[in-house]
Order: sequence, then C-alpha cells, then structure tokens
Amino acid sequence: MIYLVGDLQGCCDAFERLLTLVDFSPSRDHVYLLGDLVNRGPASLATLERLQGLGDAAHCLLGNHDLHLLASAAGVRRGGKGDTFDDILASPRRDHHLDWLRHQHLALQAHGWLMVHAGVLPAWGAGQTLALAGEVQALLRSPKPADLFSQMYGNSPSRWSDDLQGPARLRLIVNALTRMRLCSADGDMDFSVKEGASKAPPGLYAWFDAPGRRTQGVPIAFGHWSTLGIVNRPDLLALDSGCVWGGALTAARIDAGHRELFSVPCDQAQVPG
Repeated sequence: MIYLVGDLQGCCDAFERLLTLVDFSPSRDHVYLLGDLVNRGPASLATLERLQGLGDAAHCLLGNHDLHLLASAAGVRRGGKGDTFDDILASPRRDHHLDWLRHQHLALQAHGWLMVHAGVLPAWGAGQTLALAGEVQALLRSPKPADLFSQMYGNSPSRWSDDLQGPARLRLIVNALTRMRLCSADGDMDFSVKEGASKAPPGLYAWFDAPGRRTQGVPIAFGHWSTLGIVNRPDLLALDSGCVWGGALTAARIDAGHRELFSVPCDQAQVPG
C-alpha cells in the first residue's frame, strides 16, 4: 500500500501512531513524506532516525524547515528561538543525519502523483518541475552545499523566467517548491500571507487555483500550508493538517485507485511555546 503523509516537523510519536493506525509494514508498504520532516516539534532527531530505519520504504521530500536545518548546520544561517533541532546538531551521528537529509528530494513523481512540499508555479509542467528540483538537489548533494545555502534566502526574484541563471534561479526554485502559497495568474509569488486561501488579496490565488496552470489535471500532493487545511480533490491533495500546532497528522492512501485519509491527533502539550 502507498501512503502520502503531511508535515511531521519532529512529531515522532504522532508518526508512530499513524504508522500503527494503518498497520504499516516496511516489507509491504511505502510512505512518501511531503517535507518539513524536522523542527518546531519535540523530537527532530528521533524523527530522522525513524525515517532512516524504514529504509527503502520511506521516500522523503525536503521542506523549508529541513533546508533551514541544513543551512544552520553549515553555519550559513543562525538558528531561531523556536527551532528544535539542537538534538540533531549535538548527535554523535550528526554528519550521517545531515548527509542523509541532503540526499532527499525537492520533488518526486511516483504512483501517478507529482509531490512537492509547497507548490508548483503556473508556468511549470510536471517534467520541468522535476528537472528544476534536480538542479537544486545536485547542489545539495555536492561537496560544497553551503554555496547553495548562502544563495537561497530572500523573496526575489518572485516570478519565473527561463532566462534566470545563477543564485536568482536557484532561489526562485527553492522558494516555489518549499515556501509558496499564493501567486498571481502570471506566477508572481507572494510570501506575505500565511493564512488560508480565503485571505488571498485581490489578484492573488492559491497556487493550485491559478488560471492557466500547466499542471492542471496532473495529480499533485503537497504539505506546508497548515492554515489551508486538508484539500482532497481528485487531482489535488493538501496534507498539512497542523500536527505541530496541536492539530493532526494525516496520511492519504493512494494505491490502485484507492483513496482514503487517516489522521491521528497530536499532543498540544508537546508543541514548544
């Protein structure tokens, strides 16, 4: 059986309960994690160890929090007050965990679904999305990933052009795949609104409702947007149900034409203040 799971953010106990709920077996089943594996929750290190322990049965995307951990570990970004990945940085196996994380994906397509953490720009088709994600993945896996981390922060450029090169190109790809919620019809990204899609200012759309989106009809699954809530359309799954904020952790079973959602509640007391 094939499962897609929304943002873990270090909520390892909830993940364990979700695996138990669906009777997950690594010898039989596969789970795809849609990014933000770590940070904000109580057990970032345990979460990485559990995912690695699942071996080839777990397939992971990187979200903005995962990239933030890697940039912090490389000394490019300072950790923030709410960060909860010190257990990873202090681990005797720190280098192993960080190397494993660097070898995960920015986008995947499997079992008929295109998977990203945040979104896909209207101008991108599925193939281009995977190719652009591959450009970033190659740098992440290179001997000098800090070169990427030093270039990926900032909100500009906010609109895709095939002519983009260098740091601007990489920054836009990272922002679209790991941070985007809203954009204009021509793909100009906005990062000022973090509420649900109903709060979009005039002229802005939830990225998946942007007119003329080239991936229209391509089944896409994503996380990242906890205030959006679960979206369950024939060709769209939004699965960040706000576990780390006291909501739930949600999985969607998608194999062989089957569609079923499973959720477990998270312990509000675990959420850092």
